[in-house]
Amino acid sequence: MRILLYTGKGGVGKTTVAAATGMLLASRGLKTLVMSVDAAHSLFDAFDLDLKLTDMNRGNPLPVAPNLWIQEVDVTEEIQRHWPDISGYVTALLAVTGVEEVLAEELAIFPGMEEVSALLYVNRYAREKAFDVLILDCAPTGESLRFISIPPTLDWYMKKLYRLQRSILKVARPVAQTVTNLPLPTDRTFENIEALAGKLEGVDALLKDPRTTTVRLVTNPEKIVFRETQRAFMYFGLYGFTVDAVIINRILPEDVNDPFFDQWRKTQEKFLEEAKRYFDPVPIWTLPLQPDQVVGRPGLDELGRLLYGESDPVSSYRSQAPYRFQKRGSAYTLTMDLPFVEKDEIDLAVAGADLIVRIGNFRHHVPLPRTLSGYSPSRARAERGSLTVQFEPARGAVAGGVE
Repeated sequence: MRILLYTGKGGVGKTTVAAATGMLLASRGLKTLVMSVDAAHSLFDAFDLDLKLTDMNRGNPLPVAPNLWIQEVDVTEEIQRHWPDISGYVTALLAVTGVEEVLAEELAIFPGMEEVSALLYVNRYAREKAFDVLILDCAPTGESLRFISIPPTLDWYMKKLYRLQRSILKVARPVAQTVTNLPLPTDRTFENIEALAGKLEGVDALLKDPRTTTVRLVTNPEKIVFRETQRAFMYFGLYGFTVDAVIINRILPEDVNDPFFDQWRKTQEKFLEEAKRYFDPVPIWTLPLQPDQVVGRPGLDELGRLLYGESDPVSSYRSQAPYRFQKRGSAYTLTMDLPFVEKDEIDLAVAGADLIVRIGNFRHHVPLPRTLSGYSPSRARAERGSLTVQFEPARGAVAGGVE
């Protein structure tokens, strides 16, 4: 199964592009699902469906055309299916603190549940080979980074803290219950967490395999939007994902000659030139500004053909792994593709078997192979869109030292 992630700054048209891609692939005979990972769903709106259909859908795939299904994940339904005990514990905890019951149930749907629900479906569909292509209409960039960081975060929790917390609570529960009336998580709550982790097992490797999964960034030729696209490109590389295309939407058509748009045209031309320099060799696809909103199957079908032409949206246009380890003499090097990153933005540290890379407000643990046990980063260099870290037998770690 091929997995395509479409993301970008809010309002750039990523949902429309994802929907149009689904229409095109379905018309070419591929069994395709477009799934919304954004909490503020707009996929049904893109297909111009009557909102009453959502009552029939209830978070399940809904056929909308031959070979094409769409799905907007319903987090309320997913809580009942996958983690009722976790939600029940959080609700009870909030209720004890004085929060009204209805509000407590709402607050128990904490950030990240939509993303976890979507990941459960991704893993299930991949295991069952339910579709030829799965298109993920992702949330805006910041939330998308949270979405892709959930699998390694949960894996880290299960390996480092889960068993310890459960063991401590078994011993402490009798004592704690005599000194506090706060509800404590039950064994069923922990079993719920463990079952959830089991259902997500393997999804991280699935999403980071460029032969299966690639990211498509949707942007507009405007400074604020374009700068966020650059940062997103770098951060997806940091998390081990492969961006294989950039789609620049809403370019002024050549036949628009009104002087009112002259400055807009110059601005767009500037950023189109920048895109060619910054994203090379990643392909850049462009879409002209449409004369009206694109909603409904006919409009989406036309937009998909306009965007891709004879190109194959299923192909992977970039397959180089974002992390590459090499041995040079007695030392090892790790090279990471981090376009647009500046050396003074990077901080490095080692914790356990992980290299911690921090860029701005984002922090990521890069798992190191067992071969590097006993090695420490001795030198780091940032140049030409990549970060190279050299490891040598431990004699003291580098702290932020990027050349």
